[in-house]
Amino acid sequence: MKTADKLEALGTRPVGRLLWEYSIPAVTGMLVMALYNVVDRIFIGQWLGANAISGLAVTFPLMNLATAIGVLVGVGAAARVSIDLGAGDKPKAETVLGNAFTLTFLNAAVYIAVFVIFIDSFLRAFGASDATLPYARDYMLTLTPGLLLTNVAFGFNNIMRSSGYPGRAMMTMLIGAGVNVVLDPIFIKVFGWGIEGAAWATDIAMGVSALFVVWHFMRRDVTLRFRRGTFRLRWRLVWGIVTIGAAPALINAAACLINALINNTLLRYGSDLDIGAAGIMITVTSLLVTTVLGICQGLQPIIGYNYGANKPHRLRKAYFLAMGVASAITLAGTVAILVFPREIAMAFTNDEQLLDATERALTKCILCFPVVGFQIVSSCLFQSLGKAGKSIILSLLRQVIFLIPLLMFLPRVMELDGVWYSFPISDALATIVTIFLVVWQLRHIHYKVAALKE
Repeated sequence: MKTADKLEALGTRPVGRLLWEYSIPAVTGMLVMALYNVVDRIFIGQWLGANAISGLAVTFPLMNLATAIGVLVGVGAAARVSIDLGAGDKPKAETVLGNAFTLTFLNAAVYIAVFVIFIDSFLRAFGASDATLPYARDYMLTLTPGLLLTNVAFGFNNIMRSSGYPGRAMMTMLIGAGVNVVLDPIFIKVFGWGIEGAAWATDIAMGVSALFVVWHFMRRDVTLRFRRGTFRLRWRLVWGIVTIGAAPALINAAACLINALINNTLLRYGSDLDIGAAGIMITVTSLLVTTVLGICQGLQPIIGYNYGANKPHRLRKAYFLAMGVASAITLAGTVAILVFPREIAMAFTNDEQLLDATERALTKCILCFPVVGFQIVSSCLFQSLGKAGKSIILSLLRQVIFLIPLLMFLPRVMELDGVWYSFPISDALATIVTIFLVVWQLRHIHYKVAALKE
């Protein structure tokens, strides 16, 4: 399909078919990436023991923080590109692409330096004990320099999809995942590099994916490409990128703070084993969240383009379709986890105490998880519309505004169970607010377009 046809299809082809076409590659790519992270953790848990997987869990806040900085640029630029292409302004979209590339390198240079200098302080603050610190330090010191490559691979994968190449965006993920899955057992077990081997495998895999993404945007036959003169930062465009990207970035930054709070609270009311259980719980639920995020990545260019082209009926239809599918996924996942919690935990460890702790965590944290699909898709709706403020509010509701007070209060009353029950209560409260904001926004779009037609 020609470039112009790819863009026009976003505003003319049946919405259901478009959502399928854009979401399936995104879901496939993200699931494969999530699965290789899961494989990482399975290898580490089964071959290196309970302290190793607990040490890996301690690194989650730092990885979330790095992801947040990358998402700030990548997702924000992708949404901005969709809106600009929908409005027919290709030169501006290419300038956004060039500015995003520059921003990615500048941001990574700063946070990588800070991570390396203060690594032990960060890990201690995020819940590392004497037993888990060596594992966490070895993993992060090896992984940190490669985080720039991760930001390039993931961030520009989003822009690739937004500019009309969902299949190629999926290939970016598949290539990296394939390299990582092959290298993991070789580096960890055959070479005997332990937890550092897992980090080296990830670095190399992300390097391969980053090269593939850059190659795409250097081709002459693509919708958007790198052009001379677009890399100089234009602060109005930078502001437009970061305000839209702020919502998903804050989700990851909030996850960093939440993980730190969870780990330290678990150390106070439980043990390193409970931190390991939380790590397994987060890994398992991330598979479901990743699937929903893949649907959102397919949804984003459809909403952005049709919003820019003043076609609200297509926008609404795409949103409700995505919300229905996402809710079905989180509901099915919840049922599976509640029925088979111990069997799921056994994939990560054979330590009986860690299995018991993980089973308790899974069955309590997951109780309101079916509503999470609706929440994530609704946040994507506001992000795709360029409504940064509302998207940020929705993103922070369940992970900060409600969850942090619950984590600080409930453990004082219920001790360890208070940590686990904080999650479903936060999800339920956030859903109520989300419903009101979505109804208001959809009505506002309807009245706005009706006024334009008069």
